[in-house]
Amino acid sequence: MFLSKRPVAALAASACTAALLATAGVASAAPGQPTLTLEPLGTHATGVFDASAAEIPAFDPATNQLFVVNAESGAVDVMDLDATGTPSYTTSLSAVGRTSADGSTIGEGAVVNSVSVARGMLAVAVEHADKVQHGWTLFFRTSDLSYLGGVRVGSLPDGLKFSPNGKYVVVANEGEPADDFSSDPEGTISVISVPSNPNQFKRLTQDSVRTIDFRAYDEGADLPKGVRVFGPDVAVPEGQEPAGYVARNLEPEYVTIADNGNTAFVSLQEANAIAVVDLKSAELSNLWALGYVDWSVDGKLDASDKDDAINLSHWPLKGVLMPDGIATYKYRGTDLVVTANEGDAREWGDFVDGDRLKKKQFVLCEEEFPNAEELKADEDLGRHNVISDLGFDAERGCYFDLFSYGGRGFAIFTAGGERLFNSGDMVEQAIADLIEAGELPESAFNANHSEQGSFDKRSDDKGAEPEDVQIGQIQGRTYAFLGLERIGGVMVFDVTDPRDAHYVTYVNNRDLSVEYDEDNAEDFALAGDLGSEGMAFIPASESPTKTPLLVVANEVSGTTTVWEISLNR
Repeated sequence: MFLSKRPVAALAASACTAALLATAGVASAAPGQPTLTLEPLGTHATGVFDASAAEIPAFDPATNQLFVVNAESGAVDVMDLDATGTPSYTTSLSAVGRTSADGSTIGEGAVVNSVSVARGMLAVAVEHADKVQHGWTLFFRTSDLSYLGGVRVGSLPDGLKFSPNGKYVVVANEGEPADDFSSDPEGTISVISVPSNPNQFKRLTQDSVRTIDFRAYDEGADLPKGVRVFGPDVAVPEGQEPAGYVARNLEPEYVTIADNGNTAFVSLQEANAIAVVDLKSAELSNLWALGYVDWSVDGKLDASDKDDAINLSHWPLKGVLMPDGIATYKYRGTDLVVTANEGDAREWGDFVDGDRLKKKQFVLCEEEFPNAEELKADEDLGRHNVISDLGFDAERGCYFDLFSYGGRGFAIFTAGGERLFNSGDMVEQAIADLIEAGELPESAFNANHSEQGSFDKRSDDKGAEPEDVQIGQIQGRTYAFLGLERIGGVMVFDVTDPRDAHYVTYVNNRDLSVEYDEDNAEDFALAGDLGSEGMAFIPASESPTKTPLLVVANEVSGTTTVWEISLNR
């Protein structure tokens, strides 16, 4: 076995390493609804700052082990989770040196991007050291961490997920362009048929992988309206099969799978779309655009980092949802898709798909924006980052509409793409309310994740930046746990009725009063959890504490914190 041990910072209970910023307060649950609370049970700290040392977690109930992506070391950190909910590091699983079914061996510089667990098996997404080349999916036995085998998948496998029945692993092969945008591999989705248990992995061959691409949209199929395709038209990397512009432009990011194990939903973040995959046939069954949030009517946001205030207002902007993490749940027998609407700019080489509105390139159409000069002031929209390829009228040579990155919250859709709910300004408003009530310091509003004293720093961009969403069923109610990358922490919403979702609570294991030196592990550890990235919900039936748990991996602080969830009726 390729097990690499490395020094780890001492375990400390979360309450000792950082102050808990907020729980249910002014922005409280709906009257008459049960009260949900989260308490930190323990934290594992890598001692590595701002290097993605804790990204995506997965839990194995059979062995009570946590598996957490450590991109900084190119490995998966393995932790035991004891009866108190405290995680303790045991070892790391390295990808380097593993041999795949196609005969390739993973070399130095490979990056681990995601993990998933089912039926005593751990699946790991591994990116090639040269990210435009094809990557791998590896499998380990969770009971003894032995290597079972691997297969080759598409370029830059990012998110991956076991189906609930354990029959398939679905891999989102993002296919990002080269850093200098000299080439661009196609984005694809791999469906891997998995042996029924670890003892049958001799059956795993390269033929176990079926690949879904988007080439049909370059060959005459109609691309659904609103699916965003943009940027330079460059060739695929040398040696790869030809693929058209659309096929190279669509970049699968994150996977969620319906409870019946037959349908996968995959976010195409920059394209602002969802791909729907039939797992039995390994075919694309649907592709739909996510649309926008209209900040002139659908909610308010603070759009400037130079207004020296919390200023939630309507603005003539449309937020392009662009989700990263997505999740599914059933409502009255119908599959629903929940999206964490982070937003993401595409910046490779000399290409950037947006800039600040005050830049000369953004000439505003006089008819739609008679107050253009006022809007371009720093304290208004001048410093707001807007998208350059949307809303432009080539005939008039001006912008008739303005689009910004992300939706600053979450949304709920049917499996066919009908939007049932959008959170609008609920996230920013909840934080503003908690500040007004004295339960959060003012510096928490639209703060950054890698520095203290960063009040309002993210208002001109994507706000709190929802990164991931996990769904939990607790005592007959359904909750969405929304991880906020920039300020950090988790905001919880009751989504039992998808058309009437409401805020429940917000928790953050970060102390904004602590000044720290990022080069001193003991120093920055005092600030607590920074940069919520990935999460895992553990139901009470699978939990070592016999209570529901939420695991949060924080990429900036390199910490993984376990939260206990209580529901009081």
